[in-house]
Amino acid sequence: MSASVVITGIGLLSALGEGGDAHWAKLGGDVPQPIVDETSFAPYPVHPLGPVDFSTQIPKKGDLRQMEPWQRIGTFTAGLALADAGIAGNPNYLDRTDMIVAAGSGERDTATDMKVLETISDREDGDIRANEILPSNLRPTLFLAQLSNLLAGNISIVHKVTGSSRTFMGEEMAGVAAVETAVRRIKAGQGDLFLVGGAFNSEREDILLNFELGDMLLQGPFMPVWERARTGAAGLVPASIGAFLVLEDKSHAEARGAKVYAEIEEVLSGRCNRQKGSAVDNARGQFAAIEAKLNGGPLAVLSGASGAEPATGEEFAFLQHVAEQGHRAFVRAYGTVLGHGVEAHFPAGIALAALALQNGAFYPPFDGSGVEQVFAGRPEQIIVTGWGHWRGEALALVSKAGP
Repeated sequence: MSASVVITGIGLLSALGEGGDAHWAKLGGDVPQPIVDETSFAPYPVHPLGPVDFSTQIPKKGDLRQMEPWQRIGTFTAGLALADAGIAGNPNYLDRTDMIVAAGSGERDTATDMKVLETISDREDGDIRANEILPSNLRPTLFLAQLSNLLAGNISIVHKVTGSSRTFMGEEMAGVAAVETAVRRIKAGQGDLFLVGGAFNSEREDILLNFELGDMLLQGPFMPVWERARTGAAGLVPASIGAFLVLEDKSHAEARGAKVYAEIEEVLSGRCNRQKGSAVDNARGQFAAIEAKLNGGPLAVLSGASGAEPATGEEFAFLQHVAEQGHRAFVRAYGTVLGHGVEAHFPAGIALAALALQNGAFYPPFDGSGVEQVFAGRPEQIIVTGWGHWRGEALALVSKAGP
């Protein structure tokens, strides 16, 4: 019989604050109000990082100096998760904590990029001049973009997490792979204690350029995820987010007396060519695989819909399919209140599900579109979806922890 996988630590950092309690306080009561910056990168709104004292989790100034914001976000949030799980600073656990991180290719040095472009624009020896500029402007250990596995390395150095380490790249599906791999390894008896998660910094001209070249960004005034499709203003609103989880074999958590938020029963992922209807078919297959595990009551769903099309429209079609199968689904697009965290998005959705189950209530509707209806009961199970803005479909079933 495979092991049960439980969540014992949550680290969250976003525009809404830091830590699980802060996010529940902002999202679990009255109608949540997203925090959006519509001016710094106009016409593109972003969800900025809220005020945070990074030194509380990254005490050495030298460590802070050599990290770009995305690494600070991730290393800080990983520390929150370890502390919440009660294993921070304890080598008996940290020495055998396996780590799986989701990260992009790192932040570019845009100032150096611009200097190179300006210098070589009217020179025939541009390649020679570029090679003269780069060594004097870049840190000795870096190229034009920081490597993704530097985040895992910094978490290991700062927090002394010294079990195995793996880094996944690949936008939203990297975050899915991090959680899915840890869950499957625990169930297979290949580990009993994991730190998993991702980080993303949205307040970057280079990343906004990348998204805009793919016609993926919302332009103009902010609006909730479901309203974007209805008004024809499709696009994602990127967010600065860190989301890390401590996942454990249930018996291991019980043996050390850990607080348990919730249980992850299943994580399923797939990837298709996104021809019309193919992503819906993928998601239907995933739902069919977990349908027998549902308790038959009202179904709470935390949707990872980004607002980008055609992905969001396809996910909406999948949610309609769930309703057609006789399940009364109460949907919340958490990208409306957090923004879209790319690599960190799916772990953030799992964290929000765990908080709701632990607190015995689901979130109020995140918008007034009519798609999201009031859920009056106490959720026993929550489905978390993680649709990539371009590729990838994922689904997780998170359940209330048993005695």
